Amino acid sequence: MKPARPSRPKRLPLTLRRDPVAWERQRPTWREARPALIADALKRAQARPTGNWYVVGASRELRPDRPLARTVAGHEAVLWRDAEGRLVAGPGSCPHLGAPLRDSPVRCGTLVCHWHGLALNGTPFAGWEPWPAHDDGVLVWIRLDEVGAEEPTARPAVPGRPAAAGALTAVYTGVGVCEPDDIVANRLDPWHGAWFHPHSFVDLTVARTPGQADESDSFTVDVSFRAAGRVVVPVRAVFTAPGPRTVVMRIIEGEGQGSVVETHATPLGPDALGRPRTAVVEAVVATSERPGFAVARRAAPLLRPLIRAAAGRLWRDDLAYAERRWALRSSGGFPG
Repeated sequence: MKPARPSRPKRLPLTLRRDPVAWERQRPTWREARPALIADALKRAQARPTGNWYVVGASRELRPDRPLARTVAGHEAVLWRDAEGRLVAGPGSCPHLGAPLRDSPVRCGTLVCHWHGLALNGTPFAGWEPWPAHDDGVLVWIRLDEVGAEEPTARPAVPGRPAAAGALTAVYTGVGVCEPDDIVANRLDPWHGAWFHPHSFVDLTVARTPGQADESDSFTVDVSFRAAGRVVVPVRAVFTAPGPRTVVMRIIEGEGQGSVVETHATPLGPDALGRPRTAVVEAVVATSERPGFAVARRAAPLLRPLIRAAAGRLWRDDLAYAERRWALRSSGGFPG
């Protein structure tokens, strides 16, 4: 008996919606999107350990001539690569007179303060102490034990994803007036997709919720991505929250099977009005078995801005959702 041949993907991943339903006539999902179900999923995510690790940004943002600077939970941070190419990180304030190291150049792996020339090579010096940092090939992380107050771990728990070398990767960053919980709660509400994002999603059905699954704390969603007009790309995706500031969407059936979208919520600190600000750092790690995907990977520099633009369009909506949620919570008016 000859061995069965592996199934090949369809020539085209596109499907024509034969009986499209108008936006206002689609099936309401508000009864299924039970506030208690979303709140329980969020509570379980909040209880999962992080090892005090926080996502800062994209690995590609690290440049040889200047540091990557962020504020995380009110702490100024700078990251750069030392002379051996190792990622180093630490406080973003010069220990001499407090100069903003974010504005200082990197020369041959050394960060040189532009106020008085204090040079930092990534090791403790003149009162400056490095922080643990990690580059997973797509995102860079720092460990802030004072902020997280958990048992620290040597490395962050990076979600499983396709190998970056064989994938198309892009990272989007946005900022909203809210807390990380509001970002995670947004992602743990898949029911809003076709209602709130009709420009991107149609025919969305939540096939399984955590309350219906014993083997995993996940949401399984059948949805079609809009391509053009009535042409769509149907997939099945699973949403999980491996930590209090992370939600992962993984395509398990359909075009791009195995592809991952990681959404990380990093607290920045209060704005001028004392309101919390949170950064959304979303990594798209796309893969495909199609022969043409190799061409797409070679065109990555052209495709990344398009992927970031698509993510940005969705996050304009979802940050409004998260900001509204925080505003209601902070005023005592949130009904969930």
